[in-house]
Amino acid sequence: MVSVMVPARDEEASLGTCLESLVAQTGVSFEIVVVDDGSTDRTRQIAQSFPGVQVADPGPLPPGWSGKNNALVAGVKRAQGEWLLFTDADTVHLAGSLARSVAEARQRGVVLLSYSPEQEVHGLWEKAVMPVIFAELASSYRPSEVSDPASPAAAANGQYILISREAYDAVGGHAAVATRLLEDVALARAVKAAGCKIFFRYGGDAVRTRMYRSFAQLREGWTKNLVLLFRSPVRLAVLRLTEFVLIVSGAAIAVATGLRGKWYPALVAATVTVVLWSFLLKRIRNAHFSWDADCLAVVGLPLFSYLLLRSRLAYAKGTVSWKGRRYEEKLDHNSIATGKVRAECAHDSRRNAGATGVV
Repeated sequence: MVSVMVPARDEEASLGTCLESLVAQTGVSFEIVVVDDGSTDRTRQIAQSFPGVQVADPGPLPPGWSGKNNALVAGVKRAQGEWLLFTDADTVHLAGSLARSVAEARQRGVVLLSYSPEQEVHGLWEKAVMPVIFAELASSYRPSEVSDPASPAAAANGQYILISREAYDAVGGHAAVATRLLEDVALARAVKAAGCKIFFRYGGDAVRTRMYRSFAQLREGWTKNLVLLFRSPVRLAVLRLTEFVLIVSGAAIAVATGLRGKWYPALVAATVTVVLWSFLLKRIRNAHFSWDADCLAVVGLPLFSYLLLRSRLAYAKGTVSWKGRRYEEKLDHNSIATGKVRAECAHDSRRNAGATGVV
Protein backbone atom coordinates (compact mmCIF):
# COMPACT_ATOMS: atom_id res chain seq x y z
CA MET A 1 0.00 0.00 0.00
CA VAL A 2 1.01 3.60 -0.62
CA SER A 3 0.40 6.25 2.03
CA VAL A 4 -0.14 9.65 0.40
CA MET A 5 0.77 12.64 2.60
CA VAL A 6 -0.64 16.08 1.73
CA PRO A 7 0.47 18.92 4.03
CA ALA A 8 -1.98 21.80 3.74
CA ARG A 9 -1.96 25.29 5.21
CA ASP A 10 -4.67 27.61 3.84
CA GLU A 11 -5.01 25.65 0.58
CA GLU A 12 -8.75 26.00 -0.12
CA ALA A 13 -8.04 27.26 -3.65
CA SER A 14 -6.36 24.05 -4.75
CA LEU A 15 -6.90 21.21 -2.27
CA GLY A 16 -10.24 20.05 -3.69
CA THR A 17 -8.84 19.53 -7.18
CA CYS A 18 -5.79 17.79 -5.76
CA LEU A 19 -7.84 15.33 -3.72
CA GLU A 20 -10.20 14.65 -6.63
CA SER A 21 -7.22 13.54 -8.68
CA LEU A 22 -5.82 11.43 -5.85
CA VAL A 23 -8.97 9.56 -4.81
CA ALA A 24 -9.51 8.62 -8.48
CA GLN A 25 -6.20 6.72 -8.69
CA THR A 26 -6.40 3.04 -9.62
CA GLY A 27 -4.11 0.04 -9.88
CA VAL A 28 -2.64 0.32 -6.41
CA SER A 29 -3.88 0.19 -2.82
CA PHE A 30 -3.49 3.55 -1.09
CA GLU A 31 -4.57 5.80 1.74
CA ILE A 32 -4.61 9.59 1.86
CA VAL A 33 -3.66 11.68 4.88
CA VAL A 34 -4.20 15.45 4.75
CA VAL A 35 -2.36 17.28 7.52
CA ASP A 36 -4.20 20.51 8.28
CA ASP A 37 -1.36 22.77 9.39
CA GLY A 38 -3.32 25.43 11.28
CA SER A 39 -5.42 26.58 8.31
CA THR A 40 -7.73 29.56 8.78
CA ASP A 41 -9.75 28.99 5.60
CA ARG A 42 -11.89 26.04 4.39
CA THR A 43 -8.94 23.65 3.96
CA ARG A 44 -10.09 21.31 6.74
CA GLN A 45 -13.71 21.21 5.59
CA ILE A 46 -12.66 20.43 2.03
CA ALA A 47 -10.46 17.54 3.18
CA GLN A 48 -13.22 16.16 5.40
CA SER A 49 -15.68 16.23 2.50
CA PHE A 50 -13.81 13.39 0.79
CA PRO A 51 -14.85 10.00 2.23
CA GLY A 52 -11.91 7.92 3.35
CA VAL A 53 -9.47 10.82 3.48
CA GLN A 54 -7.87 11.08 6.90
CA VAL A 55 -7.32 14.53 8.39
CA ALA A 56 -4.50 14.92 10.88
CA ASP A 57 -3.27 17.74 13.11
CA PRO A 58 0.48 18.37 13.37
CA GLY A 59 0.42 19.73 16.91
CA PRO A 60 2.64 22.55 18.20
CA LEU A 61 5.59 23.57 16.06
CA PRO A 62 8.83 22.51 17.81
CA PRO A 63 11.50 25.22 18.11
CA GLY A 64 13.51 25.57 14.92
CA TRP A 65 11.32 23.23 12.86
CA SER A 66 9.70 24.27 9.60
CA GLY A 67 5.94 23.96 9.44
CA LYS A 68 6.01 21.56 6.50
CA ASN A 69 8.43 19.17 8.18
CA ASN A 70 6.32 19.17 11.33
CA ALA A 71 3.19 18.43 9.30
CA LEU A 72 4.80 15.59 7.36
CA VAL A 73 6.16 13.93 10.49
CA ALA A 74 2.63 14.00 11.93
CA GLY A 75 1.22 12.49 8.75
CA VAL A 76 3.76 9.67 8.65
CA LYS A 77 2.74 8.64 12.17
CA ARG A 78 -0.59 7.56 10.68
CA ALA A 79 0.88 5.93 7.59
CA GLN A 80 0.42 2.20 7.05
CA GLY A 81 1.97 1.93 3.60
CA GLU A 82 5.12 0.23 2.35
CA TRP A 83 5.64 3.36 0.25
CA LEU A 84 5.14 7.00 1.21
CA LEU A 85 4.18 9.68 -1.31
CA PHE A 86 4.75 13.27 -0.21
CA THR A 87 2.87 15.67 -2.46
CA ASP A 88 1.68 19.26 -2.22
CA ALA A 89 -1.90 20.48 -2.06
CA ASP A 90 -1.50 22.43 -5.32
CA THR A 91 -0.73 19.34 -7.41
CA VAL A 92 -3.02 17.49 -9.82
CA HIS A 93 -2.26 13.82 -10.45
CA LEU A 94 -2.93 12.23 -13.82
CA ALA A 95 -4.99 9.05 -13.99
CA GLY A 96 -3.00 5.95 -13.03
CA SER A 97 0.12 7.94 -12.14
CA LEU A 98 0.38 6.59 -8.59
CA ALA A 99 0.53 2.95 -9.69
CA ARG A 100 2.94 3.82 -12.51
CA SER A 101 5.29 5.66 -10.14
CA VAL A 102 5.49 2.68 -7.78
CA ALA A 103 6.13 0.40 -10.74
CA GLU A 104 8.84 2.74 -12.02
CA ALA A 105 10.56 2.90 -8.63
CA ARG A 106 10.60 -0.88 -8.40
CA GLN A 107 11.68 -1.39 -11.99
CA ARG A 108 14.61 1.00 -11.49
CA GLY A 109 15.50 -0.51 -8.14
CA VAL A 110 15.37 2.79 -6.27
CA VAL A 111 14.07 3.67 -2.82
CA LEU A 112 13.29 7.29 -3.67
CA LEU A 113 11.66 8.53 -6.86
CA SER A 114 10.86 12.20 -7.41
CA TYR A 115 9.10 13.94 -10.28
CA SER A 116 9.40 17.59 -11.21
CA PRO A 117 5.78 18.37 -12.16
CA GLU A 118 4.57 20.21 -15.23
CA GLN A 119 4.29 23.83 -14.14
CA GLU A 120 1.10 25.71 -14.93
CA VAL A 121 1.75 29.42 -15.43
CA HIS A 122 -0.76 32.23 -15.94
CA GLY A 123 -0.19 35.91 -16.52
CA LEU A 124 2.89 37.86 -17.53
CA TRP A 125 5.04 37.51 -14.41
CA GLU A 126 4.56 33.76 -13.97
CA LYS A 127 5.22 33.10 -17.66
CA ALA A 128 8.30 35.32 -17.66
CA VAL A 129 10.16 34.20 -14.55
CA MET A 130 9.15 30.56 -13.95
CA PRO A 131 10.89 29.23 -17.11
CA VAL A 132 14.08 31.08 -16.13
CA ILE A 133 14.06 29.58 -12.63
CA PHE A 134 13.35 26.03 -13.76
CA ALA A 135 15.94 26.26 -16.53
CA GLU A 136 18.53 27.17 -13.90
CA LEU A 137 17.36 24.28 -11.72
CA ALA A 138 17.64 21.89 -14.67
CA SER A 139 21.23 23.05 -15.20
CA SER A 140 22.21 22.86 -11.53
CA TYR A 141 20.44 19.58 -10.73
CA ARG A 142 20.84 17.44 -13.83
CA PRO A 143 18.53 14.41 -13.57
CA SER A 144 21.19 12.15 -15.13
CA GLU A 145 23.67 13.07 -12.39
CA VAL A 146 21.11 12.96 -9.58
CA SER A 147 20.04 9.46 -10.67
CA ASP A 148 23.62 8.22 -11.03
CA PRO A 149 24.70 6.27 -7.90
CA ALA A 150 28.32 7.18 -8.63
CA SER A 151 27.60 10.91 -8.57
CA PRO A 152 27.33 12.85 -5.30
CA ALA A 153 24.59 15.03 -6.83
CA ALA A 154 21.23 14.63 -5.12
CA ALA A 155 17.92 16.44 -5.46
CA ALA A 156 14.18 15.97 -5.21
CA ASN A 157 11.09 18.05 -5.78
CA GLY A 158 8.89 18.22 -2.69
CA GLN A 159 5.79 18.38 -4.86
CA TYR A 160 6.23 14.67 -5.63
CA ILE A 161 8.51 12.40 -3.58
CA LEU A 162 7.82 8.66 -3.46
CA ILE A 163 10.02 6.83 -0.94
CA SER A 164 9.99 3.39 0.63
CA ARG A 165 8.98 3.43 4.28
CA GLU A 166 12.06 1.38 5.19
CA ALA A 167 14.47 3.88 3.62
CA TYR A 168 12.56 6.82 5.09
CA ASP A 169 12.81 5.43 8.59
CA ALA A 170 16.47 4.45 8.09
CA VAL A 171 17.57 8.05 7.47
CA GLY A 172 15.31 9.54 10.13
CA GLY A 173 12.69 10.97 7.78
CA HIS A 174 11.68 14.61 7.94
CA ALA A 175 12.56 14.76 11.62
CA ALA A 176 16.22 14.46 10.58
CA VAL A 177 15.93 17.54 8.33
CA ALA A 178 13.36 19.31 10.48
CA THR A 179 15.14 22.68 10.55
CA ARG A 180 15.70 22.83 6.79
CA LEU A 181 13.41 25.00 4.68
CA LEU A 182 14.68 23.14 1.60
CA GLU A 183 13.59 19.82 3.05
CA ASP A 184 13.15 17.98 -0.27
CA VAL A 185 16.80 18.35 -1.33
CA ALA A 186 17.94 17.67 2.23
CA LEU A 187 15.98 14.41 2.35
CA ALA A 188 17.29 13.31 -1.05
CA ARG A 189 20.89 13.99 0.00
CA ALA A 190 20.43 12.08 3.24
CA VAL A 191 19.00 9.10 1.35
CA LYS A 192 21.80 9.09 -1.24
CA ALA A 193 24.47 9.57 1.41
CA ALA A 194 23.09 6.47 3.15
CA GLY A 195 23.95 4.37 0.10
CA CYS A 196 20.47 4.25 -1.36
CA LYS A 197 19.55 4.71 -5.01
CA ILE A 198 17.33 7.63 -6.05
CA PHE A 199 15.77 8.60 -9.36
CA PHE A 200 14.72 12.09 -10.43
CA ARG A 201 13.09 13.25 -13.66
CA TYR A 202 10.64 15.64 -15.27
CA GLY A 203 7.20 14.18 -14.51
CA GLY A 204 4.76 16.02 -16.72
CA ASP A 205 3.25 12.67 -17.65
CA ALA A 206 2.30 12.08 -14.01
CA VAL A 207 1.60 15.35 -12.20
CA ARG A 208 1.16 19.06 -12.77
CA THR A 209 0.98 22.05 -10.45
CA ARG A 210 0.42 25.76 -10.26
CA MET A 211 2.79 26.84 -7.52
CA TYR A 212 1.68 30.45 -7.06
CA ARG A 213 -1.55 32.32 -7.78
CA SER A 214 -0.30 35.88 -7.32
CA PHE A 215 2.92 37.84 -7.65
CA ALA A 216 3.04 38.28 -3.87
CA GLN A 217 2.95 34.49 -3.38
CA LEU A 218 5.57 34.02 -6.09
CA ARG A 219 7.88 36.58 -4.49
CA GLU A 220 7.52 35.14 -0.99
CA GLY A 221 7.92 31.53 -2.13
CA TRP A 222 11.06 32.07 -4.20
CA THR A 223 12.54 34.36 -1.55
CA LYS A 224 12.33 31.36 0.77
CA ASN A 225 13.89 28.92 -1.69
CA LEU A 226 16.11 30.50 -4.31
CA VAL A 227 19.32 31.23 -2.44
CA LEU A 228 19.28 27.71 -0.96
CA LEU A 229 19.21 26.18 -4.43
CA PHE A 230 22.29 27.81 -5.96
CA ARG A 231 25.87 27.86 -4.72
CA SER A 232 26.80 31.34 -6.01
CA PRO A 233 23.56 33.34 -5.97
CA VAL A 234 25.07 36.83 -6.33
CA ARG A 235 27.26 35.76 -9.24
CA LEU A 236 24.29 34.07 -10.93
CA ALA A 237 22.11 37.16 -10.44
CA VAL A 238 24.75 39.39 -12.03
CA LEU A 239 25.24 36.94 -14.90
CA ARG A 240 21.54 36.82 -15.78
CA LEU A 241 21.12 40.58 -15.45
CA THR A 242 24.09 41.07 -17.78
CA GLU A 243 22.54 38.64 -20.23
CA PHE A 244 19.34 40.69 -20.22
CA VAL A 245 21.19 43.97 -20.73
CA LEU A 246 23.19 42.57 -23.65
CA ILE A 247 20.11 41.17 -25.40
CA VAL A 248 18.00 44.31 -24.97
CA SER A 249 20.79 46.75 -25.75
CA GLY A 250 21.84 44.71 -28.77
CA ALA A 251 18.30 44.79 -30.13
CA ALA A 252 18.01 48.54 -29.44
CA ILE A 253 21.32 49.28 -31.19
CA ALA A 254 20.33 47.15 -34.17
CA VAL A 255 17.06 49.04 -34.62
CA ALA A 256 18.54 52.50 -33.99
CA THR A 257 21.50 52.07 -36.34
CA GLY A 258 19.36 50.38 -38.97
CA LEU A 259 16.93 53.29 -39.03
CA ARG A 260 19.87 55.62 -39.66
CA GLY A 261 21.08 53.51 -42.56
CA LYS A 262 24.17 52.17 -40.81
CA TRP A 263 23.71 48.62 -41.97
CA TYR A 264 27.01 47.07 -40.88
CA PRO A 265 26.79 47.97 -37.14
CA ALA A 266 23.08 47.14 -37.29
CA LEU A 267 23.89 43.69 -38.68
CA VAL A 268 26.57 43.08 -36.06
CA ALA A 269 24.26 44.13 -33.21
CA ALA A 270 21.40 42.05 -34.62
CA THR A 271 23.66 39.01 -34.94
CA VAL A 272 24.87 39.31 -31.36
CA THR A 273 21.27 39.69 -30.17
CA VAL A 274 20.07 36.64 -32.10
CA VAL A 275 22.97 34.51 -30.88
CA LEU A 276 22.42 35.48 -27.24
CA TRP A 277 18.66 34.97 -27.49
CA SER A 278 19.13 31.57 -29.15
CA PHE A 279 21.39 30.47 -26.28
CA LEU A 280 18.74 31.67 -23.83
CA LEU A 281 15.95 29.80 -25.64
CA LYS A 282 18.02 26.63 -25.84
CA ARG A 283 18.52 26.75 -22.09
CA ILE A 284 14.88 27.61 -21.39
CA ARG A 285 13.58 24.73 -23.53
CA ASN A 286 15.00 22.31 -20.95
CA ALA A 287 12.42 23.63 -18.46
CA HIS A 288 9.40 22.24 -20.39
CA PHE A 289 7.25 25.38 -20.69
CA SER A 290 4.98 26.56 -23.50
CA TRP A 291 6.40 28.52 -26.44
CA ASP A 292 4.87 31.84 -25.28
CA ALA A 293 6.44 31.46 -21.83
CA ASP A 294 9.78 30.62 -23.46
CA CYS A 295 9.62 33.81 -25.51
CA LEU A 296 8.80 35.89 -22.44
CA ALA A 297 11.76 34.45 -20.53
CA VAL A 298 14.00 37.34 -21.58
CA VAL A 299 11.74 39.61 -19.49
CA GLY A 300 12.11 37.16 -16.62
CA LEU A 301 15.90 37.49 -16.47
CA PRO A 302 16.00 40.73 -14.42
CA LEU A 303 13.08 39.51 -12.30
CA PHE A 304 14.99 36.32 -11.54
CA SER A 305 18.01 38.40 -10.53
CA TYR A 306 15.82 40.51 -8.26
CA LEU A 307 14.27 37.46 -6.57
CA LEU A 308 17.66 35.82 -6.15
CA LEU A 309 19.19 38.90 -4.52
CA ARG A 310 16.07 39.40 -2.39
CA SER A 311 16.40 35.82 -1.17
CA ARG A 312 20.09 36.35 -0.42
CA LEU A 313 19.32 39.48 1.60
CA ALA A 314 16.53 37.78 3.55
CA TYR A 315 18.84 35.00 4.65
CA ALA A 316 21.64 37.46 5.41
CA LYS A 317 19.25 39.11 7.87
CA GLY A 318 18.29 35.72 9.26
CA THR A 319 14.53 36.03 8.80
CA VAL A 320 12.43 34.41 6.10
CA SER A 321 8.63 34.43 5.91
CA TRP A 322 6.34 31.78 4.49
CA LYS A 323 2.59 31.36 4.96
CA GLY A 324 2.35 33.55 8.02
CA ARG A 325 5.40 32.12 9.77
CA ARG A 326 8.81 33.70 10.21
CA TYR A 327 11.91 31.54 10.27
CA GLU A 328 15.27 32.59 11.60
CA GLU A 329 17.87 30.86 9.46
CA LYS A 330 21.27 32.18 8.52
CA LEU A 331 22.67 31.24 5.14
CA ASP A 332 25.26 28.47 5.37
CA HIS A 333 25.86 26.61 2.14
CA ASN A 334 28.16 24.18 3.90
CA SER A 335 25.34 22.89 6.08
CA ILE A 336 22.35 23.25 3.76
CA ALA A 337 20.98 19.83 2.89
CA THR A 338 24.35 18.14 3.29
CA GLY A 339 22.89 14.81 4.24
CA LYS A 340 24.37 14.70 7.73
CA VAL A 341 22.18 11.74 8.61
CA ARG A 342 24.00 8.47 7.96
CA ALA A 343 22.33 5.09 7.80
CA GLU A 344 22.77 1.90 5.81
CA CYS A 345 19.83 1.15 3.55
CA ALA A 346 21.51 -0.17 0.40
CA HIS A 347 19.90 -3.53 1.11
CA ASP A 348 16.53 -1.88 0.49
CA SER A 349 17.63 -0.89 -3.02
CA ARG A 350 18.73 -4.43 -3.77
CA ARG A 351 15.46 -5.83 -2.54
CA ASN A 352 13.40 -3.46 -4.69
CA ALA A 353 15.55 -4.14 -7.74
CA GLY A 354 13.97 -7.56 -8.12
CA ALA A 355 10.37 -6.37 -7.93
CA THR A 356 9.06 -4.96 -11.17
CA GLY A 357 5.31 -5.46 -11.06
CA VAL A 358 2.57 -3.03 -10.07
CA VAL A 359 1.19 -3.63 -6.61
